[in-house]
This record gives sequence, C-alpha cells and structure tokens, in this order.
Amino acid sequence: MEILADVGGRPGLDCKGFCTYCYFKGVKEVAPFGCKHCLPFQKGCDYCTRAIREGYSGFKPLEMVAMEVAQTAFRSIPEKVTISGGGDLSCYPHLLELTRLVGQSDVPVHLGYTSGKGFTRGDEADALIEAGVKEVSFTVFSTRPELRHRYMRDKHPEAALTNLRRFSDCCDVYAAVILVPGANDGPELEKTCSDLEEMGIRRLILMRFANAREQGLVLGNAPILPGVVPHTTEEFKQIVTEISERYSFRVTGTPLWDPETGAPFALASRRDELARLPPLKKSATLITGSVAEPLLSSIFRDLGDKVNVVSVGQDIGCLITVEDLKELDLGEVKETVILPGRTLACDSDIRQVLTRDGVDRLIRRGPDRLTVDGEMSISMTPREVIEVEVESFTDLIEEINALGV
Repeated sequence: MEILADVGGRPGLDCKGFCTYCYFKGVKEVAPFGCKHCLPFQKGCDYCTRAIREGYSGFKPLEMVAMEVAQTAFRSIPEKVTISGGGDLSCYPHLLELTRLVGQSDVPVHLGYTSGKGFTRGDEADALIEAGVKEVSFTVFSTRPELRHRYMRDKHPEAALTNLRRFSDCCDVYAAVILVPGANDGPELEKTCSDLEEMGIRRLILMRFANAREQGLVLGNAPILPGVVPHTTEEFKQIVTEISERYSFRVTGTPLWDPETGAPFALASRRDELARLPPLKKSATLITGSVAEPLLSSIFRDLGDKVNVVSVGQDIGCLITVEDLKELDLGEVKETVILPGRTLACDSDIRQVLTRDGVDRLIRRGPDRLTVDGEMSISMTPREVIEVEVESFTDLIEEINALGV
C-alpha cells in the first residue's frame, strides 16, 4: 500500500513566486466547465471549479497532514509514502518534521513536486535523506544558476542545485525540464543533461511548454510568455528521442513520448498485441485531442473500418471543453459518440452541441485513460504499458459493442 501525504499549497503563493513559464500564472476566475463528477443537471463541482486550478487555501498544518496519513495507514505499515501538494515542497515549513514522522519504521518516502526554490543553504537534502527520503521529483529547468534565477525566479539557485546533487547521490531522482524555446533548449539542454548525467540521476522527464489555449491553457491565462512559440509535437518528440539516445538515464516526454515503451498508445506500434482485444462489432465515432488522434486512428484502422476518430482543436483529450466541441464538423460524427472520460464539459452541454444538426446521437464518455503519458510510463516497463492499454481498449471496445450502431 502506498499513501499520499497531501500538504496543500497554492501555485505561485506557496512556492516563492510563479516561475515565468508556470501554467498557473495569471489564471482567471472562469465559469465552471462541468465534468463527469457534476451532479445531474448541475454544472460545476469541486473538481471542475477548484481542483483543476489547484485552488488550495494554503499549506496545511502539520497536525492535519499527520492525522490524514494516520487515518489511511491505521491498519498496516505502508510500503511507501509520497509527500505532495499544490505548492513547492521545499517551501513547506514542516517538510523535515513530516518526513521524519511518515518515514518511521523505515518506510521509504517520495518527495513529489519540488523545484528546490525553498532551499537556501544547500545542505537541506542531508537531513531529509537521513529521515527516509528515497525518491525525489525535482524540477530543474536548467543547471545554469543564472537561468534558474531568470526563469524560475529562484533566489538561491546554487543552493537548489547543490541539494539536487546530494539527492542524486543517495536517491532515485526524477528530474523534470519544461522546455521553453530559446531559453533552455538546444545547447542549454545539452549542458543540463550532461550535468544531470554527471550527477547520476536515473530519469528525466521533458515537458513541452504550453502557451496557447489549444495547448491546454483553458483557464483564461494564455499566453504565459507572449511571443514564444512552443515546439510542435513532432519537434518535441524528436528532441525526446535524441536526448534518450545520447544520455545514460531514462528519458520520457509529456504530452509524448517514451522511446523505451512506445507510450502513449504503444499498441499503435505493437500490432501483434491487437489480437488480444475483443472483436469490434459495431460502429461509433471517437472524439479526442490532436496529439492522440493519429495514434488512435492507426489502432482502429487495424481493427477494421467501423470506428472513426475525430480530433478537436485541443492537444489533450481530457482538457476538451464545450468550446472545442462547437468547432466539430458534425458531418464526420456518427450516431454513437464516445468522448474522453474526463472531458471538461457537463453532459447536457455536450448533448446540446453534438445534436445541433438535428441528429439524435447516443453520447457517452469512455474510459478516463486509454494509455499513460511520460510522467507515468517513466517508472513502467514496456510490458506494463501494454497491459494498461489492452485493459483500457478492451473496456472501450466493449462499450462500443454495447452502444454502437
């Protein structure tokens, strides 16, 4: 059993200020999107009004976090405890105390997101390691202190990097780099990767910078950096591939891709595994994002000609809103429609938009996920990724066979 110790915290407020590229910088108070968690005939719930904005009230008191952990773990000692939250863990004032508390009985501790901006001395990692920290997810951006200072607003970049090196000596470090064109890509990325390899990190997640609504900034805050054009998905995939080939540590990317497992949608390149899926007997249209569309289309072409896949002008399927659905050409949409399970729209709005041409379509949500992105696959084997996809696609096909034409 693994336990999450959620310390809360607010992006930008509990992390020593917004990084210049932060997805939550400038978030507006937007009307509720609606989602699958909303009550019938009610648009808006805690998830689609607060959780997607990580709208915590601030860091939680140590006593509250400890009580929540105790309530979850009262039956047995957990195999691992992950400390995480909406702010930067290195800024949580009780991080060391909490780590010592949850790390009792030699339980390994994983520090979720931290950028190290709360570290000021350079020796904070030593006590955390002694308290039981075994894994760390560390946003690096760059190993050049002046770039961290400029783009991350890190007032003590040398201290952060010294702690990163110490963590790398003793822990399994998941380093993360958000790629901002013209800032930390190209030669700067090569320098960062060389430094990380020398430190001995095990894994690196490259994250494509988003700067427009269609890239996922649905909270009214685009653009974050005016004038900066993010890498295309193909450019980004090529960067991930090249870095993976040049360095000894494991490399994945999000929203794509993982050179080792083939995720997301590894089934698109593992056609031998498609025989494990149920026969596709009925017809339907799948609506998805632009990143998934070519991969999903490839899979369903190999399964027959009964299902067509249509993409909207949103990169990521779970961030599709009703505004994206309004742009669809309904002439391409069949009488049965399956949307991503986590589509950010309420069912009544979806129905209104997808039947505006007078066709009474049967509209349903599919599985929450059909594959895994680089943040998940980086700790998975190729076989584990395939098993996740086979299970999820089996559920989807069974849904199509039950509801399709």
